[in-house]
Amino acid sequence: MARGLPSTARLARFCQKLNRLKPLEESSTETSLRRCLSTLDLTLLGVGGMVGSGLYVLTGTVAKDMAGPAVLLSFLVAAVASLLAALCYAEFGARVPRTGSAYLFTYVSMGEIWAFLIGWNVLLEYLIGGAAVARAWSGYLDAIFNHSIRNFTESHMGVWQMPFLAHYPDFLAAGILLVASAFVSCGARVSSWLNHTFSAISLIVILFIIVLGFILARPHNWSAEEGGFAPFGFSGILAGTATCFYAFVGFDVIAASSEEAKNPRWAVPMAIAISLGLAAGAYILVSTVLTLMVPWHSLDPDSALADAFYRRGYGWAGFIVAVGSICAMNTVLLSNLFSLPRIVYAMAADGLFFQVFARVHPRTQVPVVGILVFGVLMALLALLMDLEALVQFLSIGTLLAYTFVATSIIVLRFQKASPPSSPCPASPGPTVKKYDSFSDHIQLVDAVQASMSEPGQLRPALKPFLGFLDGLSPGTAVTWALGILIASAISLACVLVFGNSALHLPRWGYVLLLVVSGAVFLSSLLVLGAHQQQKKQDTFQIPLVPLTPALSILLNLCLMLKLSYLTWLRFIFWLLVGLVVYFGYGIWHSKENQREPLELTTAHYVVFPSGSLEETVQAVQPDSQTPVQGPGCTE
Repeated sequence: MARGLPSTARLARFCQKLNRLKPLEESSTETSLRRCLSTLDLTLLGVGGMVGSGLYVLTGTVAKDMAGPAVLLSFLVAAVASLLAALCYAEFGARVPRTGSAYLFTYVSMGEIWAFLIGWNVLLEYLIGGAAVARAWSGYLDAIFNHSIRNFTESHMGVWQMPFLAHYPDFLAAGILLVASAFVSCGARVSSWLNHTFSAISLIVILFIIVLGFILARPHNWSAEEGGFAPFGFSGILAGTATCFYAFVGFDVIAASSEEAKNPRWAVPMAIAISLGLAAGAYILVSTVLTLMVPWHSLDPDSALADAFYRRGYGWAGFIVAVGSICAMNTVLLSNLFSLPRIVYAMAADGLFFQVFARVHPRTQVPVVGILVFGVLMALLALLMDLEALVQFLSIGTLLAYTFVATSIIVLRFQKASPPSSPCPASPGPTVKKYDSFSDHIQLVDAVQASMSEPGQLRPALKPFLGFLDGLSPGTAVTWALGILIASAISLACVLVFGNSALHLPRWGYVLLLVVSGAVFLSSLLVLGAHQQQKKQDTFQIPLVPLTPALSILLNLCLMLKLSYLTWLRFIFWLLVGLVVYFGYGIWHSKENQREPLELTTAHYVVFPSGSLEETVQAVQPDSQTPVQGPGCTE
């Protein structure tokens, strides 16, 4: 081998280091954070993250430009689609009650480098999202005062005409972020109390809008004379669904807060389900009364609700709507500032990010350094940057995280459960028994049969029909099926998104690709479903695995492919920056480096029985009684 080139063994070790997994510590409840959040706290955090400015802006935009009164169906379909991703987060949040959300879920199932890139993208998503909401908050308040704040700033600071910079510095948006960061740094209880207050006001205003809206409803506005219920047809409903989907992306704050929950195994899935249901009900009912109050084609996209009440002669109601809007945006700001430092804390605690962000304040028990540093960064973005071009970047990071979490669910379900740690000689452990009697042989056969029903192995009832899969080593068929599932999902999404437009395929070619991709997708699902899965009775598990996460993967890929190529270019650039950070710092300081010397001194053997009963017994029967020692134990 030429000098200077790495050996094959060294490359293999390097690849193993990139894909090493964080141990799944399901039973550990020790944490440096304070477990003080109840189910109600988590639920209101989720509602606050989802019901924000979108309720007051998105409903009017989608109704007027995309779906008409059928916007309620768009929100309904989007809520069902979001439920697929939310269920995946709920299972992981209950099973791994640690802060980190999608980053942690990817780390325990997919590998270190993938987890870092997911965490890196979520970091930017929260930064831009919080700054964009602060800008919207400032603009809404400025509109109430007839844009006097913007006019005053432009007259004294001038109008900027530089690329990537805003037209004027938004001191109001930066100020609200700094104030919110200060409150969040005071502890989880203070953040929760503020979120309770703003969420309660927001929900009361939403209830007011729904009740008064139904009182002022005119069914004639859904008649054929006004364009009908679905003036843009089925395609308009789907286009509206793609936009409305992003109204439900805030539920991951619940999973990010699971380490501070009092009873995460029960509270996390319950809070996710309740908050998603409340958000879906609010969006559907508000969009219904909005299109019943005034004709959909006459809506003002910028302030649809306030304008609708004003046109019906209830101008005073517009002030109440403005108060609700500001409170709703405050909850979204708190949600972003609450989640972002905890993602960074999880990465720093694992050694993949700078250690200063892993410090927890001894009194408030929150990662105060991360809160203040990223709060200031978020304020600078809101102060100086033009965020309109970057807002679409939020979508691709969120959808990529959803895709990896759904894939991680499939991986985790078919993984072999981790064995309990072996006892050390300090406390005498069991010895390996020599099998002499017939009853001993019967016990051994029972143990072998139990091992054959472990996750990743073919279901016994299907062996007569799928015997060719039983000949493969355990886990091989699942690994190949999952890889083919992802590849076919990408192919199927490309056909669905680009088949009639960018690819310019004839109809028979489009149908052929659709059938082939769909058949491969379904076949891989069937192969996965034919294998044993982990069953947990004490934690929440989503139903219909692998179908539920597979549908979530396909939906996320379709939505990602609908984004512009500029968004993809920015995304690739941000990934490259993340790789520089990982290879420059993370890979060298990872806490998993400390585990490798221990793992190298411990051999792990797994025996998968095949052949006759006599061969199986001989394969596992020792020649003599040998004491069993745990990893790292010494004489």
